[in-house]
Amino acid sequence: MQIAVLGAGSMGHGIAQVSAMAGHEVVLRDVEDDLVADGLEGIRENLQGGVDRDKLTESEMDATLERIEGTTDLEGAVADADLVVEAVPEDMDLKREVFADVEAATGEETVIASNTSSLSVTEMASVLDRPERAVGLHFFNPPHLMDLVEIVVAEQTDERTETVAVDYVRDIEKEDIVVRDSAGFATSRLGLATGLEAIRMVEAGVASPADIDEAMKLGYGYPMGPIELGDHVGLDVRLHIAEHLREELGERFKPPQALRRKVRAGKLGKKTGEGFYVWEDGERVGTSGDWGGDDE
Repeated sequence: MQIAVLGAGSMGHGIAQVSAMAGHEVVLRDVEDDLVADGLEGIRENLQGGVDRDKLTESEMDATLERIEGTTDLEGAVADADLVVEAVPEDMDLKREVFADVEAATGEETVIASNTSSLSVTEMASVLDRPERAVGLHFFNPPHLMDLVEIVVAEQTDERTETVAVDYVRDIEKEDIVVRDSAGFATSRLGLATGLEAIRMVEAGVASPADIDEAMKLGYGYPMGPIELGDHVGLDVRLHIAEHLREELGERFKPPQALRRKVRAGKLGKKTGEGFYVWEDGERVGTSGDWGGDDE
């Protein structure tokens, strides 16, 4: 299968990587050469890490890289694609524009998918002349390590498109769940509810971020606590999704003031070096401010 991935950030290049590792030919596209180069380098680093941990061989790494091409040319990226996955920022107008541009440059059988974590795929599909070929493919970060892909069936999605999506996810050796298009789908809705309540607990002085996260890891088997996960995702992204779900589902998704203050201060989590935790070289080294004392 020929796959086009639009957006070379952490999600986009991860989707490109797992697709190529499964044997698909992949074109990774972004709007600037530097962004494309960064995405390709991110893939190379991920694969080298796998080689270093004896998860794959040098020849498997080389074969994966040979299947991936980078470009800034949208029409060229999608022209021969069987499946296009957009992984652009979470902005409805931008995603609708991308969907329309992709349809104009592809054949009628091309499936057009969004990696959105919370926005309406039904609304995105409404800009298409053939909206039945739209579907959501919600990967989790980082895609090369996370097993789940949430397949979001829009109001217009037809049976063929859903089948293509399910077959693709299983072919790249991920686990799929199929959900109907609704605000926050299944995973973002439940995950955000936990994350927001954890921040409210910090606000109320119930416990420190580190202790709340440790409780959820040891007591409930979470691989990562909800506050640390927010720092990984980006607190600005968390806030944006919370505001969207508040509008769609009501006040239970009202963002805590602590989250708003962090975003206003530019403390967005791992990507800025500080959120609810302090980060150095991608590693958690402490707790931000007076959120409960020492991290360890």
